[in-house]
Amino acid sequence: MSVQAILGKKVGMTQIFDEGGRVVPVTVIAVEPSVVTQVKSLETDGYSAAQIGYEDVKDSRLTRPEQGHLAKAGVRPKRFLREVAIQDGETVTVGQELRADIFAAGEKVQITGTSKGKGFAGVMKRHGFHGAEMTHGSMIHRKPMSAGATDAARVFKGTKRPGRMGNERVTQQGLKVVQVDLDRNLLLVRGAIPGANGGLVLISKAHH
Repeated sequence: MSVQAILGKKVGMTQIFDEGGRVVPVTVIAVEPSVVTQVKSLETDGYSAAQIGYEDVKDSRLTRPEQGHLAKAGVRPKRFLREVAIQDGETVTVGQELRADIFAAGEKVQITGTSKGKGFAGVMKRHGFHGAEMTHGSMIHRKPMSAGATDAARVFKGTKRPGRMGNERVTQQGLKVVQVDLDRNLLLVRGAIPGANGGLVLISKAHH
């Protein structure tokens, strides 16, 4: 037990049966071992964290600075680098492998990913506006109608308008680990998680 989170890839959803014979919907996450590529400390960086790398990749896929950074750490080229918190009282070292066994069955986790992009969406789909009447000569229907106050002669920031929906960082909380499969490097989590199949996710210990 050393860090608070690891990286993985969403494989997809399936269902399993628990001890009582009940069907449990689960998301399967591939969690190949992550490796510590850099350790940030209070003395040198002003805060404490571990940078971890996930998924082997060809050298040619990385920029020269990225190649140099990983070569200095003495680890193989990695496609994704992310910073994660270190658990209290624990120490990590560069090159250390992190596996799915930092989690246990029954443990609560939160998962961060990039939600599926849904393109340009109107206010009814994007914000849940109820729209106007569909009859009686209404010519509004699905439009947003009033844009709010007009005396400033501009639209205020944060006003709910049509626009791109999805494709943003989302954290799903209240998830529970159902099974940890170290042989196949799989993590089974009850429920759905953000993003499309194949998307990168960060699995973190839940903040109580």
